[in-house]
Amino acid sequence: MSLYRDLCLRSADPERPFLLGQGQSLSLADIAQAPDLCAGIAPGDVVALVGDFDAPGIRALLALVDAKAIVMPLTSANYTQHEYCFAAGHADVVIADGKVTRRQKKQSKQLLLDQLRSLGHAGLLLFSSGSTGSPKAILHDFEKFLARYATPRPAWTTLGFLLFDHIGGLNTLFHTLFNNGRVVRPTARTVTAVFEDIRDYGVQLLPTTPTFLRMLAHSGLLDAEALPSLRLITYGTEQMDQNTLSAIADLLPQVDIRQTYGMSELGILRVRTRKRDELWIQIGGEGVESRVQDHELHIRAENRMLGYLNAPSPFDAEGWFNTRDMVETDGSWLRIVGRADSVINVGGLKVLPAEVENTALSFSGVSLARAEGVPNPLTGMHVELLCQAEEGVEIAVEALRKYLKSQLPPHARPLRIRIGKVPMGHRFKRL
Repeated sequence: MSLYRDLCLRSADPERPFLLGQGQSLSLADIAQAPDLCAGIAPGDVVALVGDFDAPGIRALLALVDAKAIVMPLTSANYTQHEYCFAAGHADVVIADGKVTRRQKKQSKQLLLDQLRSLGHAGLLLFSSGSTGSPKAILHDFEKFLARYATPRPAWTTLGFLLFDHIGGLNTLFHTLFNNGRVVRPTARTVTAVFEDIRDYGVQLLPTTPTFLRMLAHSGLLDAEALPSLRLITYGTEQMDQNTLSAIADLLPQVDIRQTYGMSELGILRVRTRKRDELWIQIGGEGVESRVQDHELHIRAENRMLGYLNAPSPFDAEGWFNTRDMVETDGSWLRIVGRADSVINVGGLKVLPAEVENTALSFSGVSLARAEGVPNPLTGMHVELLCQAEEGVEIAVEALRKYLKSQLPPHARPLRIRIGKVPMGHRFKRL
């Protein structure tokens, strides 16, 4: 049975819109009327699909799964990386702006791609954010990826904050389609637009990033009565700080808040949050194991990726994946404190950037912060800090420096502090 037909059978009413926003609505019945861009796509073709959560994009995505293609979802937001992605992912075909372009006459020979083709399964090809190097091409068996949605879950009206090329965005889409929920396409991914969309469309679930929640907390828009429909906020993709979490919890007391944990390499993981205003979590679910070695979190998951197309396998002989996330433990509970690959070594003493950033965020007027290590001829490295001020606020650098001196040990104090805009990628993560 085709994926599209299966979704129609699961739907209580294929005419009922599952996608709202930007002045449009979309139902499963509407998708059947969208242009078919997949004629001529062969099983096993790697197809770069430049799209969004709209009728052409969703129709093409579902049709490519049914055609047993290997789908590489991309968005126009990162168009400067498209050529890199086409090459690293061995794209045979590109679908963009309603046009189908074949890049190669024959499918590229690549071990993992060929193994997937031999199974006759559709594939999913995602890219890491590339924050620590070139983006990695991450290959999944799409049919295994979709299997988790066969179990019915609660249906929500969800804001589609996460993007078409992100595993979290795809999770939002398929959870909605399989469970008769609704997705609202944001008018724009700005604080004001998202706030208005939640209010106007009665959004119940907001999946987002800590960076966006920091901006929302500092916006002045929130109070206990501001968003009566909102029931749940989930956050992930980067580390959350306690100050922001506490602020959101206080501003929206009626909203449950849950941390998510997932990596494109490992698929979607089930996470339990100890309390809505705490950072302690448990990671598990069917087919998922976790352990901590040398303060770093390792995970073994049945629905993991098949591998990287452009990098060595990160799994050990027993199938464990070192996430490189550093954690503290409290019995079976975990709290992420930083990344092992971002530790700053100052004269032999280790500094976690998050320690410096979280302290800076507790200073009045600071909305975003980023700490990094810079080479130093005397100490090997030293800490530098970039802070972004709240709108309309001026931060006195010397006052901030004095505050940090009172809160941080000497080796963690920034040698240089700058006030400016903290850069963010198209996925609303700090760069």
